[in-house]
Amino acid sequence: MVDIRALVPWRERSQVPATGEDFFEPFRNFRREVDRMLDTLFDGFGPSGASRGVSPWWSFTPAIDVSETDKELLVTAELPGVSEKDIDVTLAGDILTIKGEKKSEHERHNGEYAYAERSYGSFSRSIRLPFEAKDEDIEARYDKGVLTVRVPKPAELQKEVRHIEVKAA
Repeated sequence: MVDIRALVPWRERSQVPATGEDFFEPFRNFRREVDRMLDTLFDGFGPSGASRGVSPWWSFTPAIDVSETDKELLVTAELPGVSEKDIDVTLAGDILTIKGEKKSEHERHNGEYAYAERSYGSFSRSIRLPFEAKDEDIEARYDKGVLTVRVPKPAELQKEVRHIEVKAA
């Protein structure tokens, strides 16, 4: 059966890995390849192009990493040049959102001439968590341009690690 979500053109950029059943559905493969080519073609044009690594002057899209341990999810965002007072972290259900504004001002004086350059840009990144977290348990810290958000997993999702003894033959 065709997964109808794979055919929706406005879905998120994250791609579902190909499965063995895709071999029998050439139109799904074709659609995936066309989407990939169009995403590449329009990189750098407009604000949406910035999310693929291109950083035009009018936007700032922070790099975000998500990792997982047995007890928590760890979200790190690189926010160089952003002040902690300009960062807003929110949680709505299972959506964690990091918003902020980057402000940059440079001014130089050379005798009777003055040169000033200012740039401003806002950003917003949202991540769907695999569970609903309690906002009072979430911890966000900002240090040297890196925001670290720790999201504890609910008790029922935390895995207990067991060590298995390795015996020689």
